[in-house]
Amino acid sequence: MRRPRWYVDVCAYICMPMRPGEEWVAFKMAERGGRGSGGHGSLDKSITLPPDEIFRNLENAKRFAIDIGGSLTKLAYYSTVQHKVARVRSFDHSGKDIENEPLYEISVQEEITARLHFIKFENTYIETCLDFIKDHLVNTETKVIKATGGGAYKFKDLIEKKLGLKVDKEDVMTCLIKGCNFVLRNIPHEVFAYQKDSDTEFRFQTNHPNIFPYLLVNIGSGVSIVKVETEDKFEWIGGSSIGGGTFWGLGALLTKTKKFDELLQLASKGQHTNVDMLVKDVYGGAYQTLGLSGNLIASSFGKSTTADKEFSKEDMAKSLLHMISNDIGQLACLYAKIHNLDKIYFGGFFIRGHPVTMRTITYSINFFSKFDMLEMDRLERPLVNLPLLKDPSTYIPDTVDLTDDAMARKYWLTCFEEALDGVAKRAAASQPDSIDAPERAEKFRQKYWNKLQTLRQQPFAYGTLTVRSLLDTREHCLNEFNFPDPYSKVKQKENGIALKCFQSVIESLDSLGWEERQFALVKGLLAGNVFDWGAKAVSDVLESEPQFGFEEAKSKLQERPWLEDSYSQWLERLKEGPPHKCALIFADNSGIDIILGVFPFVRELLSRGTEVILACNSGPALNDVTYSESLIVTERIAAMDPVIQSALREEKLLLVQTGSSSPCLDLSRLDKGLAVLVRERQTDLVIIEGMGRAIHTNYYAALNCESLKLAVIKNSWLADRLGGKIFSVIFKYEVPCK
Repeated sequence: MRRPRWYVDVCAYICMPMRPGEEWVAFKMAERGGRGSGGHGSLDKSITLPPDEIFRNLENAKRFAIDIGGSLTKLAYYSTVQHKVARVRSFDHSGKDIENEPLYEISVQEEITARLHFIKFENTYIETCLDFIKDHLVNTETKVIKATGGGAYKFKDLIEKKLGLKVDKEDVMTCLIKGCNFVLRNIPHEVFAYQKDSDTEFRFQTNHPNIFPYLLVNIGSGVSIVKVETEDKFEWIGGSSIGGGTFWGLGALLTKTKKFDELLQLASKGQHTNVDMLVKDVYGGAYQTLGLSGNLIASSFGKSTTADKEFSKEDMAKSLLHMISNDIGQLACLYAKIHNLDKIYFGGFFIRGHPVTMRTITYSINFFSKFDMLEMDRLERPLVNLPLLKDPSTYIPDTVDLTDDAMARKYWLTCFEEALDGVAKRAAASQPDSIDAPERAEKFRQKYWNKLQTLRQQPFAYGTLTVRSLLDTREHCLNEFNFPDPYSKVKQKENGIALKCFQSVIESLDSLGWEERQFALVKGLLAGNVFDWGAKAVSDVLESEPQFGFEEAKSKLQERPWLEDSYSQWLERLKEGPPHKCALIFADNSGIDIILGVFPFVRELLSRGTEVILACNSGPALNDVTYSESLIVTERIAAMDPVIQSALREEKLLLVQTGSSSPCLDLSRLDKGLAVLVRERQTDLVIIEGMGRAIHTNYYAALNCESLKLAVIKNSWLADRLGGKIFSVIFKYEVPCK
């Protein structure tokens, strides 16, 4: 039998956020008055939340689905929400003096999009919750509610009576397996290895297409154990009546605590050895003959029969949690051995990321399997892999996993904390006509600050912790508080300034000899990449020295040899090899970067007979150029340059969107249209520029074609770690092994 990879906690997270920064409401009803005051009876008074924080956007809810288990109800609904998006639109400059006119118009518009909401509550409150939903339903499109779980039968008549919707029942196990398979196949960074007492307890991994066969252990009120062989073939092979409901019920009897989360909180503070009888309590130490450690539990609650004292609620809750978790872990291990399965997934609300539960199941699996590794899994346009990835199944976008690197984690969290006030200030300043912008900016600051503090305590709280996830979470929070593009005015101004310099830069390049021009093009590309408002060292300069421009940026660059330097190999390839068929370029910043750095490079490739696909972000992030901005910029450049104009007309220069709104780049989640174009044009060169795209991500990405990764290191700590200084240069030309 192969060495097992034990997976825990798949389905507990099917209804939880899949990306850092998204919210999932762990619902307990707010205290409200009687029916006459707009409420519906006496509810749980331990937590008070305003209704809009519980059932958000309920008035715009369109469709519902509900899962009613033995103890808890999980509700999902889809609604429409209104939020702000940034738009750019080209002015009609025909017949006008445009010297002092802005390049394009910027507007912030309201857009309606779809959102999924997930809520859970105790079955005790189901009637009150249904009353609340009924009173707030306004725009529902459906007359049917999908329902699963045992309660779909038990509460069918109640749901239909209260909501006036027909209950359409779905098989609970089929829902569970289909949801599980979908998450395992499609959602990256939801799988993590759990290693007890390790500095990095949670080690996140990428999703893998080969998920079958596996054992699913679903822990609800009881335990169901299912063998899953294919997408549609699965079999219930066993279970146990001792599960989450047992912990809740016995815990309530032992501690008089009725709330599930309060029981878990008690358990986290308890010491089970005060209640449990250990091997050393029986034998005076380890039982060497059987290889049993002295600290192994010999009898759960064993000391209660001999000790003449009262046990604390915390200790009893901890002992109970160990007893049930150990039992489940042993059952899972034995079923896996019987059926020769090497992957076990645990799911259900009992798990849901609770450390004590996972540690206990981890220990149980390790002990009974005799293996030392436990892996656990949480489980408008299509996004797909870049077709040129050498091995999509092993591709990891991020260069450094901050959950694993404590020193880097401490630095980057501090870095983002120190930059936060400036980001909030810029967000407020980007909407000078909005009276509530300062208030929203402060809410953004508080929310992101709280997330950073959570990550200091629990680096694994939102999945894999990387520089990319920190940047993306910040963008998510900005959007949540209606700051869709804080750098829109900065980009507009810098694009206008750079366009005025374009022709002189081209004339200067055209006056050079071939070899000298190649180096000048690369140096220009690197100098353009200096203009990154996401780097504090640069933003400080740009704010304090408005005259800082293209030539000044060139002077900042490290002299050759660069920190990573394969320019000579690149030059040799251009001299000796045939022109590339098609180059895919992932652009970075607006302004000088794309206009004076990228476009001259594009122009040279086109002159060699190479087609070019220029890929820009679909949505805003920092001062990165967006697809819509690139269309306007390219139109203006084409009016000045016949090479670009001809290439656009003949479709040898194609502008596409990446499908991303991030300062970084995940080559496994790109717009499908981009992937199709890459195949059709037989792309044989990929160029990735910028710190976010070429260093924080993709530094080690292996492709099936030639690639250039270029960046200027604009962070002194990172430069020092890589053995360089600030403004050190990375020029990495790679050729795939044949």
